[in-house]
Amino acid sequence: MRNGVIIVTSASRGIGAAIARALAANGWQIAGVSRSGATAAGQGYACDMTNEAALADTFRRIAAAGRITGLVNNAGQHLETPAQTITVADFERIMRVNATAAVVACREVYPHLKIAGGGLIVNIGSFFDKLGVEHNLAYCASKAAIGAIARCLAVEWARDGIRVLDVAPGYIETELNREFLNSEKVRQWFVRRIPVGRVGMPDEVGAFVSSLYQTSIGFLTGETIYLDGGQSVNH
Repeated sequence: MRNGVIIVTSASRGIGAAIARALAANGWQIAGVSRSGATAAGQGYACDMTNEAALADTFRRIAAAGRITGLVNNAGQHLETPAQTITVADFERIMRVNATAAVVACREVYPHLKIAGGGLIVNIGSFFDKLGVEHNLAYCASKAAIGAIARCLAVEWARDGIRVLDVAPGYIETELNREFLNSEKVRQWFVRRIPVGRVGMPDEVGAFVSSLYQTSIGFLTGETIYLDGGQSVNH
């Protein structure tokens, strides 16, 4: 598989950038997809993940440049708003970016993985998928959908040698939330709430996702794997 290409969406920063770097460091060819075309590693491709036609065309161009053997669906958005005032437009926007775009990306990569004799799709979810979090209705719903997508595709595509997993991180420090997470009040809350006593780092998610491609455990598919320092199981 290391002779093939792994597509990483939203690969220009944060978790996506860390995943792209980790995979590249372990010898994979990377096609980094982002709105701007920037990528932390490999060849960059500009694409709006919510544009179905553009996404299909981007995957065709990637396939023309090299054999696709993997996909990491990392693109996503967050919305915090009271449930009683959320608009249909806002709810559907978050679902479109976080869930629908992942479905389209999986669908479009499927024929390429089938031709390659199989492969691995990793969808990046969130531990919010099993929590009730106020003001996060759309985000939680969209991440719960990621787990359902992984389960359904894993069952349907197993016969083609295609495995699908949902990696669900907890709080991960990125450039977008670093200031908030490092405030003293928030930091002390995490020390009490997360068993390991801290938030996670993008490189930890990158290392884990890369390990899934390195080991290629054929019997592992359809699962949601939580990477949250034990927070979601902490009583």
